[in-house]
Amino acid sequence: MNLTIYQVDAFTKEIFKGNPAAICPLEEWLETDLMQKIASENNLSETAFFVKKDDIYEIRWFTPTYEIDLCGHATLASAYVIFEILKTEEGLVKFHSHKSGALEVEKQGDRLILDFPSRPVSTAELPEGLSEAIGKEPQEVFKARDYFLVYETEQEILDIQPNFSKLLEVGGHGFIITSKGESSDFVSRFFAPEVGVFEDPVTGSVHCNLIPFWAERLGKTELFARQVSARGGELFCELKGDRVKIGGNAVLYLKGEIYV
Repeated sequence: MNLTIYQVDAFTKEIFKGNPAAICPLEEWLETDLMQKIASENNLSETAFFVKKDDIYEIRWFTPTYEIDLCGHATLASAYVIFEILKTEEGLVKFHSHKSGALEVEKQGDRLILDFPSRPVSTAELPEGLSEAIGKEPQEVFKARDYFLVYETEQEILDIQPNFSKLLEVGGHGFIITSKGESSDFVSRFFAPEVGVFEDPVTGSVHCNLIPFWAERLGKTELFARQVSARGGELFCELKGDRVKIGGNAVLYLKGEIYV
């Protein structure tokens, strides 16, 4: 069996920046174990698979070790493939995930706009060992799916070098660190060693937490964000009630075939 695969850099206009995702359009679903093996072989933070059913694209996302409940950059990359390569004539792509429900991506010029659920965070206690694992004690601690750590300056976010072995001992799906930005409304980084992603270059899904937090903190609903990983990425954000809009660009890096 041969499968077509695309690798798309999301949340950027330039290859080698943003977050790379592998995208595999399917005629019908493969066994979960095989999709997980393909994702492990790709060894990217996410591999997405989708199957078109009527006017809906069912979608699933895999890290190298784990099927996750929501992924922004691989959904953006999947929409890029549908718009630019499969050449859908629609201006809106409707996805459905059995883990996170209905999702949409709208094409506005060369920018793609994700419509995702808002996931506000709640105040939390700092887990034992987390400050040592991250390398700096946060000003504030929150939690939704992931721990959400707030710092004072962008430079602190840039300077942090986590001890991933210690993060694994703390436990938890992932760790968001964030502050106000210098050339953006806010900046962030994201670490998820438990699911095989030490630092994710640009993470759409964590902006489901970041957007409602910073919208309330800054008193505005439209925000420009940067994820300040080594590759870096730009996100154009908006809070819309219980949904968030996350806009970005994407660029094709490769097209190939998988032989399984």
